[in-house]
Amino acid sequence: MNQSWRTLITVEPGKRGGRPCIRGMRITVYDVLSYLAAGMTTQEVLDDFPYLTAEDIRACLAYAAERERGMLVAVA
Repeated sequence: MNQSWRTLITVEPGKRGGRPCIRGMRITVYDVLSYLAAGMTTQEVLDDFPYLTAEDIRACLAYAAERERGMLVAVA
């Protein structure tokens, strides 16, 4: 898996409650993923947030995929 998201996703304790953000800005990975999950296209997100790039959005998806890969679920 491409690890370039590691240079774009940042975590700072005093910013947005320590949630993963994009390039030190105040928009979180969760924000971007929520917009996409709600049905916005990548282009719509980029239009609404012109300071984001397509690479930023791909980094959010890669970050989420990496988190999911590491998640363990107990089956009862």
